[in-house]
Parts: sequence; C-alpha cells; structure tokens
Amino acid sequence: MALLSFELPDGSTRQVDVVQVLNAGYAGRSQDDVAAHVAELAELGVPAPSTTPALYPVSAYLAQQTGQVGAQHGRTSGEAEWALVVDRDGELLLTAACDHTDRELEVHGVAWSKNAGPDVLARRAWRLADVEDRLDTLTLRAWVTHDGDELLIQNGTLAELLTPAYWADVLRGRGDLIPGTVLISGTIPMRDGVDQFAGRWRVELGDPATGHVIDLAYDVVPLPVPIG
Repeated sequence: MALLSFELPDGSTRQVDVVQVLNAGYAGRSQDDVAAHVAELAELGVPAPSTTPALYPVSAYLAQQTGQVGAQHGRTSGEAEWALVVDRDGELLLTAACDHTDRELEVHGVAWSKNAGPDVLARRAWRLADVEDRLDTLTLRAWVTHDGDELLIQNGTLAELLTPAYWADVLRGRGDLIPGTVLISGTIPMRDGVDQFAGRWRVELGDPATGHVIDLAYDVVPLPVPIG
C-alpha cells in the first residue's frame, strides 16, 4: 500500500493509507464526444471499451506523490486529471493528479497500460464539500517540457468530465467508497501539434473564485538499458 499526505487550506494535514486505486476512462460529460474519441483511438489500434464510462482498478502502490517517474521507453505520457480521495474519516478530498500511461502497451489493453505507470498526485487537497458548488468552474491544465520549453497541452474545466458526485455514487453502489480509496477522473483532450512524449509533466487544478491552485510536476526519467 501507499501512504499519501495532503495539506488542506486551513493548514491541517490528512494522512491516507491507500487500499485501492481506480482509474476512470472515457469519462467525458458528453458521451457523444466520448464515442467519437473511441473511434479515433480505434484507428490507432487501441481496443474499444465494452462500456463507457469505464473503470479500471490498478495496484494501490501506483498512487504516488513523487517528482520523478521512470520510463522503459520513449512512448509514455501523462494525463491531466482530478482525483477523489477518501480519507481515514470518510471525508472526500479533491486534488490534482496525472495518470502516467504506457502508450505502447495501451494498444494491447487499456487496463494493462494503466498498471504500467504511476498515478501521480499533488501534495495539497481541498475538501470536496468546500468547492462542490462551483465544480464546473474549476480549471484543469497540463504542460509538457521539451528542451527547456514548457508548452500547454491540456486546458479545460471540470465541466467537461463526469463529476466526483457521479463517481462517488458508483463507488457507493459497489461498496467501494471506503477510507483509502483513490479515484482518478479520466482526462480532457490534448492539443493537436503538442508532443505528449515529454521529459516533464506539470498539472494544475485551479479555482478561479479564490485564485487558489493545486499543482504537481514530475520528470520522466529513462530507465537503464536492460541486460538480457
């Protein structure tokens, strides 16, 4: 299991012993847009899900607060997401996350690719109850760095994605809304013409009403060449 620590706006800290991690997929609010995305991915060889939205359980240790992600090859990349975290007292927290995915493996199975890299989470969080009345206005952005230049690759709002309340209901129905649960939201579109296979990813969850942001960043580090 993983132990995560989140600082809240009042300065208090929440420790979370992660017992399960679930990655939402094809989780756009508009399922017509999702269907179009599924068709685009099919042309790239990525198998279509049996249902949308999808939910992929991954190993609990993949929930990490880290500044470095090891990669076995050059075709792995992140995805800007929000994360719903159930703390020890059952309170729901909201934070920024980046699902680092193996794109080579994705064509063989999305669930496999999700288990091949970590879900990187920020070190700060908000109580979901404190921002729930303005969730759709919260911004979600990601930048990639190439040769020292940082480029915006994702830019949207939470209005584009299914809500934390939607997923909380799904988890509650499964008996999975328990302390130590981490749910990763699914992502928003990437900008055309920006190379996702970058040496650094940065994700920001912003609240325009207060000007507050939660962010994370990590370097993608090639692993040594294997022997054998």
